[in-house]
Amino acid sequence: DVKFNWSTLKQLAPGSDNWAITWADDGHQYTTWGDGGGFGGTNNDGRVSLGVGRVEGDKSNYKGYNRWGGKNAEYPAQFDGKSRGIICIDGVLYMWRTPGSEATGYTEIRMARSTDHGAHWTLSSWRFTLSQDLIMPTILQFGQDYAGARDGYVYHYFIRPENTKALAIQKPGAIFLARVPKDKMMTQSAYQFVSGFSNGQPIWSNDISKKVPVFEDRNNGVGWTVSASYNPGLKRYLLITEHTRTYPYGGNIGIFDAPEPWGPWTTVLYKTPWEGTTTKCFFWNFSNKWLSADGKNFVLVYTGQDRWNSVEGT
Repeated sequence: DVKFNWSTLKQLAPGSDNWAITWADDGHQYTTWGDGGGFGGTNNDGRVSLGVGRVEGDKSNYKGYNRWGGKNAEYPAQFDGKSRGIICIDGVLYMWRTPGSEATGYTEIRMARSTDHGAHWTLSSWRFTLSQDLIMPTILQFGQDYAGARDGYVYHYFIRPENTKALAIQKPGAIFLARVPKDKMMTQSAYQFVSGFSNGQPIWSNDISKKVPVFEDRNNGVGWTVSASYNPGLKRYLLITEHTRTYPYGGNIGIFDAPEPWGPWTTVLYKTPWEGTTTKCFFWNFSNKWLSADGKNFVLVYTGQDRWNSVEGT
């Protein structure tokens, strides 16, 4: 079961959406947003296609700063696009970047790297593409600066495209899983995908055409966004996505848990709609910095009313 304490709801950055989040070596969290001015901005004031913010403080007293792009940014944005996956590993930030807005974002996926906590980014020359049946990736979160990771790999979840004409629930829904050595994030050939299972264990392959889903919701689909994190107190992997309803982002939430990154998945919460639903409510992310030691108390960061939202829960 899961419950939310709505008296803790905090909203910032009107006009900016997405808000993937990671916990970095400097103690702060870094987050990505799209189509707005970020912290202190609005939909028009400081608007960028893609921005990176820094979140300082604890769960009840935090403040956001625009690190890269947005209103009064510390550094200007270098390129446009969207990101729904960011991670800090050994003091280096990585984020997946897709181009443009709406369905344009389905066309390709590139990895970006920053060695100065988001001040400057370098994009990979290679890309994954829609023709490979891969869209909208996210990155599995562990502890601060990737502490507590299960092994030397980084795990990435990709949604299988079905409807590529608009941001929409993908039916029948399926999610693929890839891994890459943590020091090879910028090397495309190092990525391996789950291609099957043997005695419950995944078979990894560098041949993308052999990939198989590790999560499916055939009846109600999955969203165009997904987040994933490891809760060390509960010793469970948590995956969040949408289902059933398409535009205007109806807030139908699905939270699932598993003992391994590839499953098997059981349902924590499946709501139509979620009680936290507001206009344009989507893309929920657990903040691993703001988890309690036993894993039972958390903060969920998500898009609602086209802005940053955080709410505590148990």
